[in-house]
Amino acid sequence: MMKIISIISLMLAVLSFSSSGNADIYKYVDEDGVIHLTNIPKGNHYKKVMAENIIDRRAGYGNIIRSASYKYGIEPSLIEALITVESNWDSSAVSKKGAIGLMQLMPATAYDMQIINPFDPVQNIEAGTRYLRFLLDRFNGKLDLALAAYNSGPTTVEKSGGIPAIAETRRYVRKVLSINNRKQQRPEARIYKVVDDNGTLLFTDNPPGI
Repeated sequence: MMKIISIISLMLAVLSFSSSGNADIYKYVDEDGVIHLTNIPKGNHYKKVMAENIIDRRAGYGNIIRSASYKYGIEPSLIEALITVESNWDSSAVSKKGAIGLMQLMPATAYDMQIINPFDPVQNIEAGTRYLRFLLDRFNGKLDLALAAYNSGPTTVEKSGGIPAIAETRRYVRKVLSINNRKQQRPEARIYKVVDDNGTLLFTDNPPGI
């Protein structure tokens, strides 16, 4: 069981973040088990974990994901892994092939799932999770085949008799499964972003007033 983080120290120096700037976030766990997150790493012991804009993107999607998870019987970690690989949490993403939104729905899939606006996070996550449930049922609960079908289409998987010999699809399946496994093994604490009166950013699991 993951040790509950009692203090997350994040002393971000007062910066002049531009409206278009994205600060990389670095992580360091000290000898007492305290997690430090900063945009100004001092020393090689800090490792980059994400960009500041990714934190903003993910904010607010938790309840939507949990609702879809409960409705369709799919773990939240798997939905999150799919979103990470598909769009990197960009609700406005459009692929070269025309896939749309957080879970990168093709227009035909969006139509089949009866959604009006695939750019809307609620509709997109609902439809993407519903489609994954359909694929899991179609492939008898075999997650690797369902993920392959999500990437390359169910007909392609059925004709192949397994995961198609398509490099992109095989990388896709491995990546989603890897992210999902990490999330299940090391559940993430809920992190809040706070800006104090001096403009300093604080990321913490125990924000004032909550």
